[in-house]
Amino acid sequence: MLLSVLDRSRVRAGRTHAEALRDTVAFAREVEELGYHRFWVAEHHAVPGVAGSAPTVLAAAVAAATSRIRVGTGGVMLPNHRPLVVAEQFGVLESLFPGRIDMGLGRSVGFTGAVRRALGHDREDAEEFGPRLAELLAYFRGDGPVRAYPAHGLRVQPFVLATGAGALTAAAHGVPLVIGAFRGEDAMLEAVGAYRARFTPSPWAAEPYVVVSTTVAVADTAEQAWRLLLPEAWAMARSRTPGDFPPLVAPDDVLAATMTARERAYFEQALRGHVHGTPTGVAEELTALVERTGADEVLVTTSTHDREALLTSYRLLATLVEGPTSRSRESNARVP
Repeated sequence: MLLSVLDRSRVRAGRTHAEALRDTVAFAREVEELGYHRFWVAEHHAVPGVAGSAPTVLAAAVAAATSRIRVGTGGVMLPNHRPLVVAEQFGVLESLFPGRIDMGLGRSVGFTGAVRRALGHDREDAEEFGPRLAELLAYFRGDGPVRAYPAHGLRVQPFVLATGAGALTAAAHGVPLVIGAFRGEDAMLEAVGAYRARFTPSPWAAEPYVVVSTTVAVADTAEQAWRLLLPEAWAMARSRTPGDFPPLVAPDDVLAATMTARERAYFEQALRGHVHGTPTGVAEELTALVERTGADEVLVTTSTHDREALLTSYRLLATLVEGPTSRSRESNARVP
C-alpha cells in the first residue's frame, strides 16, 4: 500500500496563519522521515481556518526543506489561473527540484461569491477545466500556443482531483485520478469505474492510476482516534451554517459547544466515512478500502487541533504497511 499526505495548512485556535505555514513545512520533514511517498499542499482563498492560499509558493518551501519525498499540490484550482502561468510555476519548481514535483489540479472555484469576484472568476469557469487542462499539458509537451519557459520539454507529473465528473476529464487526458468519497462511496466507486473504462493512454500515464483520498486517524484506543476527528468536523459544520470555516479548536471545546439542530446534523455528517481506530482496526479498514476501490495509492488528509497527536497518528499509520514506500519502483513505474 502506497501512502501519501495532503496538508491544508489548517490554522489552530490561538495561533497565526504564519505559524500554520511553518507547521506545514515542519510536518513535511517529519513525514518524509516516516517514508511517505508524496507531500501535497492545497489552495484555499479567504478562509479563516486555512493558511494555504498559494500552493506553488508553499510547495517550493516544502521541497527546499526536504530531500526525497515527492512534493506537489492537491491542488492548484485551474479555473482560478491562466494555464500559461501555472505551467511556468511548475516549470520553475521542476527545474529547482528535478524529479520530485507533482502537479495536482482541481476544478473548484472560490468558496463564496465574494471570493470568486475577488479572484475575477465565477462558478461557470469550472466548466472550462477540460480546455484549460489541455492547454496546460500542451505547454509541457511543447505544442502550446507559445513556448512556456522553463516548462517547455520538462516532465512534471499531472493529476486531476475530482469528486465526480472530473473523473471523465482525467480519463480523456490520460492522467492519474485523485478522488474521495465526498458524495458517498457508491458515487466514488462509480466515478472510478468510469475513469478506468474510458481511460486513454497518454505520455502522462500508460494505464489508469487511482489515488483515493481519505481521512485516517490512528491512536491507542478507538475513542482517542475518534477525538482526533472532532475539530475538523466542527469546522466543517460551521462552514455549512455561519459559513466561516474557523480555525481548529480542541476536542473538549467541540464537545462542550452548544450546537443548533442544523449544526449538530452537519457535525455528525462530517464525522462519517473516515478511517479511524486502533492500529489493527485501521489496517483492516484501509485494506478493505483499497480492495473495494482498486486504488494504487492512498492520500491521507487528516487535520486536527493537537499537532503531537496528529504526528502520532501518522507514525502509527506508517508502521501498518511495512513502510509506505516499500513497494518497488518497478511495480509503480507507470506513475512516479
